[in-house]
Amino acid sequence: MTTQPNLPSAERTTLFAELILPVPIPKLFTYRVPMEFNELIAPGQRAIVPFGDRKILTGIISRLHQHPPTDYEAKYLLELLDDEPAVNPLQLKLFDWITAYYLCTPGDVMNAALPSGLKLSSESKVQLHPAFDWNETLFEFTAKEEMLLNHLQNGPLTYSEVSKLLSVKTIYSILKSLVRKEAVILFEEVNEKFKPKTERKVRLTAAYLSNTALHELFNSLSAKPKQEALVLKYLQEVPVLHDETRNKAGITRKRLLNGDLSESSLNTLIKNGVFEEFEVIVSRFDEEPAVEQPASSLSDDQQRACDEIIQSFENNSTTLLYGITGSGKTEIYISLIKKALDSGSQVLYLLPEIALTTQIVQRLKKVFGKTMGVYHSRFSDNERVEVWQGVRNGTFRFVVGVRSAVFLPFDNLGLIIVDEEHDTSYKQQEPAPRYNARDVALVMGHMHHSRVLLGSATPSLESYWLAQTNKYNLVQLHTRFGEAQLPQIILADLGRERREKKNKGQFTSTLLKAIEETLSRNEQVIVFQNRRGYSPILNCEDCGWVPRCTNCSVSLTYHQYKNALVCHYCGYKEPMPGECRSCSSKRLLTVGYGTEKLEEELRLHFPEATVQRMDLDTTRSKSGYETIIHEFESGRTDILVGTQMVTKGLDFGKVSLVGVFNADRMFHFPDFRAHERAFQLLTQVSGRAGRKDKPGRVVIQTSQPDNPLLTVVLNQQVSEFYAFELDDRRQHHYPPFSRLIELTLKHTDKKTAHEASAVLAQHLRKDLPGLTILGPGEPMISKIRNQYLMTILIKISRDSGHLHEIKQAIVQSIRLLADSTSYRSVRTVIDVDPY
Repeated sequence: MTTQPNLPSAERTTLFAELILPVPIPKLFTYRVPMEFNELIAPGQRAIVPFGDRKILTGIISRLHQHPPTDYEAKYLLELLDDEPAVNPLQLKLFDWITAYYLCTPGDVMNAALPSGLKLSSESKVQLHPAFDWNETLFEFTAKEEMLLNHLQNGPLTYSEVSKLLSVKTIYSILKSLVRKEAVILFEEVNEKFKPKTERKVRLTAAYLSNTALHELFNSLSAKPKQEALVLKYLQEVPVLHDETRNKAGITRKRLLNGDLSESSLNTLIKNGVFEEFEVIVSRFDEEPAVEQPASSLSDDQQRACDEIIQSFENNSTTLLYGITGSGKTEIYISLIKKALDSGSQVLYLLPEIALTTQIVQRLKKVFGKTMGVYHSRFSDNERVEVWQGVRNGTFRFVVGVRSAVFLPFDNLGLIIVDEEHDTSYKQQEPAPRYNARDVALVMGHMHHSRVLLGSATPSLESYWLAQTNKYNLVQLHTRFGEAQLPQIILADLGRERREKKNKGQFTSTLLKAIEETLSRNEQVIVFQNRRGYSPILNCEDCGWVPRCTNCSVSLTYHQYKNALVCHYCGYKEPMPGECRSCSSKRLLTVGYGTEKLEEELRLHFPEATVQRMDLDTTRSKSGYETIIHEFESGRTDILVGTQMVTKGLDFGKVSLVGVFNADRMFHFPDFRAHERAFQLLTQVSGRAGRKDKPGRVVIQTSQPDNPLLTVVLNQQVSEFYAFELDDRRQHHYPPFSRLIELTLKHTDKKTAHEASAVLAQHLRKDLPGLTILGPGEPMISKIRNQYLMTILIKISRDSGHLHEIKQAIVQSIRLLADSTSYRSVRTVIDVDPY
């Protein structure tokens, strides 16, 4: 997928284009370039091409050459969508790397990289541009263009309808012409209809722009004070008598009516031809205030760390900033971003969660204003396209985003910051490409010759080890900003409290007393429980029946607010049963605590307090995070209950207590990273307490107060923990001392899945005799969405010089399995660097 050297530009040269198409097939597709496009076509442009007998797809031109395919006759490319490449050469190079490293298809990468608004298909439609006006346009139209525009007055048309209307087989040149003339908009019906954000404005009609006409107008309005007030307000806001040209821009209805002026009077003036109403297209991001303020000055420790980072970049392009929670890493980032922007470079600031972007964006907007773009999946497709185009045209030189922001069209990156670099949210799980945005950012840094800063209070073991072995630079911050101190950590022994009968349900007296004391001081509380829903299990007290998902090998979780049982793996849902389906008993008991039940019980214990919940269920809407965080920040919420969303980098000045509802279930998860993840979660959630001048406390409820991991957290024995974990990983040959590739085989028949996995493991052991191959075996959840699962884990030495060859052997073994008649329907998912 790399670009090619310049080809002969003779007008009659026959060119062929290799295209990336959004289909899961591991190859590029060759199309013949029509002669009239020879001087216009370039790698990175989007093109419309036929695919199969009926489909029309948007592809990205990867490279050009003069060699026709040998095994089929190339179809003609239909149309070019761009005058200039939409995807730059560095992006094509990155797509290439992701495809090869993560063993996915070029189409997988394209689907992940491009917003849907940059892709068209046979389901596409055409509509009139909202700002199009026959009377004001300066363009001329052909007869067919006029015919189409007249029909579009009645509503959108599909491409096939347009083709039939105009009696033209290939309509793309007509549509391209109308798009260029800003007369129509193309959109995909399967996604949302693209519609630019518009504002309704008003202005004086041309008849009232002279002194004489205005004088006569005021005479006629002398008995109509409300209408007269509106005209006076307009003249105050838009002094047309001094500069008649300012009337063209007009004023928004909202601004004109500000001050309790009459809307009905305005409508009357519009009806009588005094004012005219019109629409203008505005940016979706203009509504956010861009009042720029100087960045806060750094403390001595922050300045030292900042200087060390700058100096470290002189000899190594990657630096790990290891700073404890509350040490003020964000202020250091701001200082470095300003320096990079001042040098003329672009900056990418990656965050793991949308929840984090809400709070940090507000801080960054105050410093960087409108030069900063924000990119994440909760934005509509229209908004993502605006940011994409803003990066291309230089409007946004600095972008804050989640993992998908690595695909934006940067061409001059000077600095990449990966905040909370240890976070698992940087890893894409479904669908392919299953990339890790942190690792992709490191590759981007190499391609752009830019600096990469990884930041965390709990670095991943891989990054920590690479820093210890001088592959990365290491800069450390061991003190909190200002007068803030690390919180006091208290272990609340659930077992002892139960024996002494001091507990209330699953709450220890220690946690309840701490919450009561905190609320009495008008301070805030965060309670962490990493399980959403009301209760993880519904159980019959008489026969032990537990309702299970019909599609997956898991029990259903009870959600009280839906009054339903829900599967968290496939989304299957059924009503809450009134009786046991096995013995008809009515004695159904909810077992365990989710965030929903925790929220309910906290309201019972503290009826005067306002309790809010932040988990996947309460943050599904675009503004869900923002609303919850704003209410907590403003003090309207006293207790915030949440899943791991509340552990990630949020900064609340009034929080002086954090409660960990149940630490035990973190320790025994069947994963070699379980202790690392538990340590990170406990440390990060503890770091939300006491971040300003208020002393903080953390109460961790546990039945295992002697657990060595809790001792590490309690005594802040970070170095000892990393040393122990690294030694354990070295002995068992796990990352960072090896690379892992996990293969998951899926089939609707359990026996077929088992047999296919055994055959594949046999192939792999034969072709890769020197590698450790574990399995096949059933994963903990062995059935999801009616597919039985089997996994194989392959360990590869980190210093192996044959990674590419090993990966190709794995792919070849999977192809051999797929070619077998017995296992053709078995799907194999490849996950490079899983977990």
